[in-house]
Amino acid sequence: MKFTLGIEEEYQVICPKTRELISHDQLIVSEAAKILNEQVKAEMHQAVVEVGTNICNDITDARKELTHLRKSIADIADSLGFKIGAAGTHPFTKWETQLITPNPRYDEIINELQDTARSNLIFGLHVHVGIEDKQLALHLTNAMRYFLPHLYALSTNSPFWEGRNTGFKSFRSKVFDKFPRTGIPGIFQTVAEYEHYIDILIKTKCIDNPKKIWWDIRIHPFFPTLEVRICDVPMTIEETLSIAALIQALVAKLYKLRTQNLNFMLYHRALINENKWRASRYGLDGSMIDFGKECEVPTKDLMIELLEFVDDVVDELGSRKEIEHIKTMMKNGTGADRQLAVYNETKDLTKVVDYIIEQTVLGT
Repeated sequence: MKFTLGIEEEYQVICPKTRELISHDQLIVSEAAKILNEQVKAEMHQAVVEVGTNICNDITDARKELTHLRKSIADIADSLGFKIGAAGTHPFTKWETQLITPNPRYDEIINELQDTARSNLIFGLHVHVGIEDKQLALHLTNAMRYFLPHLYALSTNSPFWEGRNTGFKSFRSKVFDKFPRTGIPGIFQTVAEYEHYIDILIKTKCIDNPKKIWWDIRIHPFFPTLEVRICDVPMTIEETLSIAALIQALVAKLYKLRTQNLNFMLYHRALINENKWRASRYGLDGSMIDFGKECEVPTKDLMIELLEFVDDVVDELGSRKEIEHIKTMMKNGTGADRQLAVYNETKDLTKVVDYIIEQTVLGT
């Protein structure tokens, strides 16, 4: 089975003088579309640019694509007098000052969700793993739920919100939690059961299409992929690739267990949410619950266990280098840890933004 990859990242558009988020009036998207075609698009807020790789056969493909995308967007932004940054929230820009992209779809979302949508000034990473069989994708999604807090802890990169140190390693999910149909999903045993749920929502005008289900993991409504959506956008290319490689390895490992007639334990959403909260608050520095042992375990110890769990599929996937880099991430700290270190040293949030800008293009 081939577990193809697709990676989407959302970038901040930053004014080099004030270091605030700024509307680029879709100039970056218009210019980038000339070379990247459908791989770049506007988002609801005018200070956001979203990019997506093509379908990648493996992590080596993904590395080429993502490096090209970050470099292209950074160069185009520079040429137009902007900078780009990769972090889950901007350290001090206030959402009230930000312009919304004119678009009937966004108008409709704003009309329905009001300030929850207007204030949703956040930047995420979405990783797709290709799985043709929808029932299999659903089975793997159910099992993958357990690992979402681990992946989230590794990606934490949004400690500041509107000029405040929030005390969280990732405040992004706290902002997004205001939306309906977010967070850890429940368990669906069959595709028919899942589709019945979607049909009810459409029939009762909760949604007009299944893309308005914004869970932390979902079967993609239009592509044959399982999509992990819980992560903050990481600051560096290496961090994004390591997290994407770990997601791919987890899917491959859970599939391997299934082919051996072994199943991973399925846990209730309420339990997994306890770990998600801890990941959001403490990142890699706290403890999470080991549900099997029914005790707290340092998150870094659980990450090492996780790397051991997927170890037997990593070489088949060709992602040993990216998976090994996770140990470096644990040593050097996540984007949130590094943002906080810059702030503690300088007491200046503009210096934090400068650091984000510099790290975003590292390795391009």
